[in-house]
Amino acid sequence: MQCFSFIKTMMTLFNFLIFLCGVALLAVGIWVSVDGSSFLKIFGPLSSSAMQFVNVGYFLIAAGAVLFALGFLGCYGAQTENKCALMMFFLILLIIFIAEVAAAVVALVYTTMAEHFLTLLVVPTIKKDYGSQKDFTQVWNTTMEGLKCCGFNNYTDFEGSPYFMKNHTFPPYCCLDDGNGTATEPCTKEKADDNVVQGCFSQLLYDIRTNTVTVGAVAAGIGGLELAAMIASMYLYCNLK
Repeated sequence: MQCFSFIKTMMTLFNFLIFLCGVALLAVGIWVSVDGSSFLKIFGPLSSSAMQFVNVGYFLIAAGAVLFALGFLGCYGAQTENKCALMMFFLILLIIFIAEVAAAVVALVYTTMAEHFLTLLVVPTIKKDYGSQKDFTQVWNTTMEGLKCCGFNNYTDFEGSPYFMKNHTFPPYCCLDDGNGTATEPCTKEKADDNVVQGCFSQLLYDIRTNTVTVGAVAAGIGGLELAAMIASMYLYCNLK
């Protein structure tokens, strides 16, 4: 009985924290969607690295909604001893856990396929919006400056973009000066060919691989918490009359 009460209390506290995280993510997601430029100014290249691949605002809103629902179901199920809520909590968390494992396997085994898919998705957007959409251009400028990279693959991603059509040059981040800094002179095709700057996707992969231990530890910690929450919810479910 004491064990049941302890797990019930811990389950309630844990899910209350999840609920608060969901509310926070929803708030940040709405903020990013409404005023993305101020978000970039505060978080800089860290946020822009993600924003070049996904719409962070919608992603945070979706993640916040899921955490909000999970936290509510976990709190409500544990506190009121509702078996239906506990089962729904368990099933949603199980689906998320399986999706995370599948995504990790795909990312590790099919990196080339993921790069090809993202190339088809990102490069046409660069050619269409870079230089005409203010927020999109700012995202890429912050990313390229922070990661010391150029485009998704290389400077050719900007060929045909509004920026290139207007200036007939590439972004300065695609050319390096003698001190390996961003070029101060116009970045022409000849200079971009002579000073090859790595694409941002390759640079991002390199940064992740150099921090494999940290990334792995965070992933293992999240997975462990999810497993513990699933076990706790099933324990409560099985011990309720």
